[in-house]
Amino acid sequence: MTISATPSLSILTIPAFNDNYLWLIHDGVHAAVVDPGDAKPVLAALKQHGLKLTAILLTHHHADHIGGVPELLQHYPVPVFGPHKETIAAVTRPLGEGSRVDVPGLDLKLAVLDVPGHTNGHIAYVRGGEQPWLFCGDTLFGGGCGRLFEGTPAQMISSLGKLAALPEATLVYCAHEYTLSNLRFARAVEPDNQALKDRVAAETDKREHNLPTVPSTIGLEKATNPFLRYREPAIAQQLVAADKLSPGATPLATFTALRLWKNDF
Repeated sequence: MTISATPSLSILTIPAFNDNYLWLIHDGVHAAVVDPGDAKPVLAALKQHGLKLTAILLTHHHADHIGGVPELLQHYPVPVFGPHKETIAAVTRPLGEGSRVDVPGLDLKLAVLDVPGHTNGHIAYVRGGEQPWLFCGDTLFGGGCGRLFEGTPAQMISSLGKLAALPEATLVYCAHEYTLSNLRFARAVEPDNQALKDRVAAETDKREHNLPTVPSTIGLEKATNPFLRYREPAIAQQLVAADKLSPGATPLATFTALRLWKNDF
């Protein structure tokens, strides 16, 4: 379990399952949890740090993001924020694009973005200010993006565009430790990207020391993540060379081919 912090709020990184991260935002007294797929490690962290849960924030309906909610509510009957375009029984505060969340118990205000693609109703939470935060669920990953289980490539392009438009210093709290796997694919797609080579070395060192590779930043993702860089000519050329794309293809076709290649990589 690791901690990142601001002067008044801290974020505990809680590993779950094989590669999930659950995020516990707290001020030393109260806490809100993002995407608690499993209640037990959250309850353990609350007890260890002497915290009281005051809110649950959900990004989408997949079980590894909501599975722990019923058990948490047995211990803490708190508001559950989540996407209004998805059916999640526990949600009491449905949200969509433009919603604002005053997180109960914390000095924390979050803006909500609709970011469909991985699922049709997926949302993300953004904190502004001097050190912005992004809780993006399975839309954007370190070096990658979510599979298109329900949405379309065009939806995912739009969603990633919203996230890429955030300040470059924004810390990206995604929900899985997929970074090294994603970067292996990124190297195949853009082998001459020096920033990507540097990132592979840095992230490999973190994992060798059992440290998480997230949060990353929007700036780092824009420099190294092929799903934010699909308009780069070198990426299209690599796709053509791999017989994954026809010459002169549109950006949408390029992104689509990139995602399909990653699915089978």
